[in-house]
Amino acid sequence: MKKLEGGLWESKFILPEHRARMERDLRESQCREKPILDEQQLEEIDKALYYSKRDGAPVTLKLWDPFLDREAKGIVLAVDPQLKRIKLRWSDDDWDWIEMDEILLATT
Repeated sequence: MKKLEGGLWESKFILPEHRARMERDLRESQCREKPILDEQQLEEIDKALYYSKRDGAPVTLKLWDPFLDREAKGIVLAVDPQLKRIKLRWSDDDWDWIEMDEILLATT
């Protein structure tokens, strides 16, 4: 048995499937839980979105992500209360729908 240890037959190769599983497990272990916002925080978000839509003022949104929070800047064009999302315009030709559940903070 001593000849096999550290010798020709010992290998440290990892199959691609195992490596992918190890990387996925690592990512999942770093996943964060979404914070729960209180009524005051939700009201501040609503106000900022309302003023952006009404006045055409730019708004900065802090968006929740399981791994790293994102930031979005733009002007609110529309609010869809049934689908709980807003239409945010980034530039003259570019816009996207943002889920309201993703918004952690909104400032004008």
